[in-house]
Amino acid sequence: MAAEPEARALFGAKKTGTDHQSMSFGGYSKGCIAGAQQLPETGPTWQAMRLSRNRNWAHSDTIEFVERLSKTAAQQNGWNGLYVGDMSQPRGGPMTSGHRSHQLGLDADIWMLPATNLNLSRKDRENLSSISMQKSKGAYVNSGWTAAHHNILKAAAKDKSVARIFVFPGAKVQMCRDEKGNRDWLRKIRPWYGHHYHFHVRLACPKGEKNCVDQAPPPKGDGCADAEKWVADILNPPAPKPRDPNAPPPKKRRELILSDLPNQCAQVLSSQ
Repeated sequence: MAAEPEARALFGAKKTGTDHQSMSFGGYSKGCIAGAQQLPETGPTWQAMRLSRNRNWAHSDTIEFVERLSKTAAQQNGWNGLYVGDMSQPRGGPMTSGHRSHQLGLDADIWMLPATNLNLSRKDRENLSSISMQKSKGAYVNSGWTAAHHNILKAAAKDKSVARIFVFPGAKVQMCRDEKGNRDWLRKIRPWYGHHYHFHVRLACPKGEKNCVDQAPPPKGDGCADAEKWVADILNPPAPKPRDPNAPPPKKRRELILSDLPNQCAQVLSSQ
């Protein structure tokens, strides 16, 4: 009996979305989306990057969020808007490379590089790269970090549709130190590995979508002490725990197949 094909191959082969109202099924790392919309390649205050990947698809709520945030970015000194990286594939689902999440059309990667030129060609968008904001392996921000980065992330976190935002630990610590006003929004800013060329915005499941599974909410409080702990562990890594020589080797993570996803995802794949 032939093995069931990997879900990432099935979803990665789809070039267009389905003709439905946007609706997400499952969880951020095990799901799909019907009726995904494509973020226009260029707008008044944004450009979608790496167009060859065909990952500028998302839930309609996410498209509207990106448009809102890009207008805020365009008001910042040195920014004319946003460069938008990976969102989702046309029908969501597991990606052929790069992400475990981004499956519901509710995630978007926003480049740290200020979007000064909104007239980039398709070729330019393949060759241009974002810039890193970290130094000391993510314990601190570097000289590229500005008040505009803080303000854009703050605007994203204060947006009611947003559940959380992933960024490298040093950026969270810097924002905690710089924020002088209401700090409630900092709860949504979560330290995570690798997010120094972009920050990752995750929207909550839209109201009324009962088959969409939200991630557990962030812990209460502003999360600043937790971010400081991340930084302390970067600067002075704790000793690794000794490994039990009798413990079995860790199992290799299996790639998802279609039957691992919500039942609706088979219909999303087969829809026109």
